[in-house]
Amino acid sequence: MSAIPRAPLILGLTGLIPFVWGAITVLLPDLASWTARTLGGRFAGPYVMLFYGAVILSFMSGVLWGFAARLEGAQASTGYALSVIPALWAFFMTGGGPTGSAISLIAGFIGILGLDWLFWRHGAAPEWWMSLRLALTAVVVTCLTIGVFF
Repeated sequence: MSAIPRAPLILGLTGLIPFVWGAITVLLPDLASWTARTLGGRFAGPYVMLFYGAVILSFMSGVLWGFAARLEGAQASTGYALSVIPALWAFFMTGGGPTGSAISLIAGFIGILGLDWLFWRHGAAPEWWMSLRLALTAVVVTCLTIGVFF
């Protein structure tokens, strides 16, 4: 795997902010209270991670759709079908309470790595794609796990 270009790396790391903030506010209840009073309850604790996590899984469906567009024939058709799974997963599997939703998001983010790998393996994703996705997913799953267990 090759080095991750600067722009995707910076934007990917920036996209972790809501997850990291959510995990920090889970671990620091006073900060969570301040955040809830100042910004609103959905920006603290597990709630920011859950809402944002569903948004990001849906976003990843769009990314995968773009990768499918680089394929042809049956591979493209399969790619398009697979690319909608993360968005459907977020829609159907979140909303059942914070713990269940977080566990579903953890499963969704781990599961999407398989789809990332598949598109990468077929040459539809850039060479550096898996390096970026593995690093970002590790942080996201860690943060969501903090939301579940702390």
